[in-house]
This record gives sequence, C-alpha cells and structure tokens, in this order.
Amino acid sequence: MRFQTPLIPGRLIRRWMRFLCEVELETGEVVRAHCPNPGAMLGLKDTGMRVWLEPNDDPRKKLDYGWRLVELGGGHMAGIDTSVPNRVVAEALRAQAVPALAAYGTVRPEVPYGTRSRVDFLLSEPGLPDAYVEVKNVHLRRHDDWAEFPDCVTDRGAKHLRELTEVVAQGHRAVMLYLVQRTDCGRFRLAADLDPTYARAFDAARDAGVEMICHGTRIDVDGVDFGTALPVDPGAQGVE
Repeated sequence: MRFQTPLIPGRLIRRWMRFLCEVELETGEVVRAHCPNPGAMLGLKDTGMRVWLEPNDDPRKKLDYGWRLVELGGGHMAGIDTSVPNRVVAEALRAQAVPALAAYGTVRPEVPYGTRSRVDFLLSEPGLPDAYVEVKNVHLRRHDDWAEFPDCVTDRGAKHLRELTEVVAQGHRAVMLYLVQRTDCGRFRLAADLDPTYARAFDAARDAGVEMICHGTRIDVDGVDFGTALPVDPGAQGVE
C-alpha cells in the first residue's frame, strides 16, 4: 500500500481528543493533523517523537494533514492509521500472498454476517469452505519483541471473536488475522491484563476452531506492505 502523497516529517507536540494532534514541522510551523486512531496508542504518542504526516489538498477535509507514521528506536517505524491494515491485507489476499489463505481466488470485502456486523473479507473457492477473515491492527509493544493486542478494552473485538466462533459452527473457516503495524516485533501475544474479557473470548474462539494468525509489515515513508508470518504465543491463554 503506497501513500497517496509524499509524507513530511515533524515532532509531535500532543495528541488530544483522540482524533487530533499538533505537530511542529521542520520549518518551525505548528500544524494540526487528523489522528486516524481511536485507541490508547501506548508508547506512540509521546511529546517530541518524530512523526510523519501526509498532506492533502482535499477541500472536503477540515484538516490539511493526516498522521501516518511514528519513528521508533533503531531505525524502526510504526504505522498509526487503523484503516491501513485492511487495505494492506486486501492487496495481499487478492495477490494470494497470505500463505494460510493462498488457495482462495475470490475476495469480497465487507460482507454482512453475524449480528449487524460485516466481516472484513469473505473468501471463496470451488471445493473449499468459505473463509471469513477479520483483521485487527496491532501496534502495542511493551516487552522484548512481543507485539500485543489489544492496547485498550475492545468490546467490538470480543464480539467479532464470538461471531467467528458461530461461523465455525456453521461449517466454514474463520480466521482472525492480526497485522502488526510496526517493524520491531518478532512474535505476538495477547495483552490480557489490558482487556481480560477479550482474552477469554480469544481462548474460547481458538478452542472452537477459529484460526489465529499474525503477520508483520514492512514500513517506510513510501508505504506499508504485507510482511512475514509471526508466531502466535501458544501459551497466551486468557485470565481466570
């Protein structure tokens, strides 16, 4: 996935009201930008962090910039736009570049299922059970090289796990694909301390046959691309 316009760097002043931030550009100008992320963004919103904004000249948008990336230590990057994972995974699925799902040739996004929900992708192929795929954005890292999800309580995420469990009961495949939108992680586990309810729903869904897979990303100022598979911690059981 390529960014539509070249990104420009700056220093984060603050993120506030969830969807807004202020950034000082290298010219010294202070601008206000859209923050396309409703989550806690732990470790990604500290004052002084070097960030990258995407300018736009769309008269329909209230702000002239959108926040896209954060620079991390050691030359690593993190993407903060929660709409990016679905776009990245869509490209990978259509290119049949997701190993666990490479046998499927037809990809349909946003198909109604469950209780007033839409699955991110419904995959089909003659002779194979339909595969229902939900995608989750992951950008929390607290310990070693572990990527963790979620970074705050997500009732909606737990609902998706329950709906995927119903899909398995109906004889279809159900896949939860966690996309790690940062380049300094090598494995994945749950942040059960941040959302015990989601952790319990994860355990129940996995026990029922929902497939849990995780992939990394390649990130630079030009775009975000689908990366290699990362191991999902087999012992990452939820809390009692």
